Amino acid sequence: MDLLREARGVALMTTRFADGLAVDSDLVTAAEKAVGQALARLNGQADLVCFFICGEDPDDVARAGERAMRLAPEAQVIGCSATGVIGDGQGVELTPAVSAWAATLDGAEITTFALETLTAEDKFVVVGLPERGTDDHVAIILADPYSFPTDAFVERSVEVLGDLPLIGGLANGLQGRGSVRLFADGEVYTEGAIGVLISGAVRVSTVVSQGCRPIGPSMVVTRSEENLLLELAGQPALSRLEDIVSDLDEDDRELVAAGLQIGVAMDEYAERHERGDFLIRGVIGIDPEREAVAIGDIVEIGRTVRFQVRDAATADEDLYDLLDAHREELGRVDGALLFSCNGRGSAMFGTADHDPVALRDTLGPIGMAGFFAAGEVGPVAGHNHVHGFTASVLVFSSSGSAGGT
Repeated sequence: MDLLREARGVALMTTRFADGLAVDSDLVTAAEKAVGQALARLNGQADLVCFFICGEDPDDVARAGERAMRLAPEAQVIGCSATGVIGDGQGVELTPAVSAWAATLDGAEITTFALETLTAEDKFVVVGLPERGTDDHVAIILADPYSFPTDAFVERSVEVLGDLPLIGGLANGLQGRGSVRLFADGEVYTEGAIGVLISGAVRVSTVVSQGCRPIGPSMVVTRSEENLLLELAGQPALSRLEDIVSDLDEDDRELVAAGLQIGVAMDEYAERHERGDFLIRGVIGIDPEREAVAIGDIVEIGRTVRFQVRDAATADEDLYDLLDAHREELGRVDGALLFSCNGRGSAMFGTADHDPVALRDTLGPIGMAGFFAAGEVGPVAGHNHVHGFTASVLVFSSSGSAGGT
């Protein structure tokens, strides 16, 4: 009898979070189905609803988003357009579909916001941020990559948000620039960024899986200029890279050719720097005349770096390892939002279902939804960053410590 009562209690708890998915060329109908599924599966009233829409016509996407927002009038509701959506334990890419996620967050304070950029002389100013409180835990952000300076905003977020974790992704549309639609507080936005600040009695944490494997040794940057690495460990950076590549087997050389990465060590005092110890950035070119390597970030002299490659096997192992460790630390997990790169899914794994299946395998049959993003936002080593080819996850749990990890 006690076991039956415990099982029923767990079932009740897990329905604090629910998801829905509908694939339909009629996006308004799909929105009604997906949001309706998520709301119907909850035990209580929804406090927060997130939805994601993939559709060809931006006007159809806008109408579907407007309908989705009206379906949960008592909740705080946000959403965005995307080139693929995640829900019901699966991913759907480049196909008209809507996914939805609903949560009952008793005791939490939920504040939606919309951000816009104003220019002041030679710099930009972002307005619309809610005022920080001492009990804030996380902010979800969904941004239009064509109109909002997401990279600069996220990298400098500590100046205005302190240690508040940011999690989310860059929205997109099947027609690219101009087709992005963002939804918050009953309004439709065609530019900027929207999101929600979550505070109060709620336990949240974050997982960011970058999915890279180091190659070659760790090296200290001994000379650099802007985003150019000129010397590594006292030698020309390009020569160092050529030596590393020459020692690789044929398979790894193919991975280098497909897209070389570099990791910046997050802890300079660690004795060793292995997989997962780096912030990953792309190698974007070389300068043979200066024997330099150009990367997608600015790295100061004295920082430790290590070249990296990414493949499906490494990305799979990294995500499962991180989620397993997270589940072990937290105990029971109740719900999650997943922001997965649009370069993952079928392009990397041969299936759009890989990342949502990994969450179900490790965290259990929880309420989970999200979308395939054009860039992912999430904290690494306590600092917020915009990533590529990552899976960024916001986890809601009933045990463990509140706040971001």
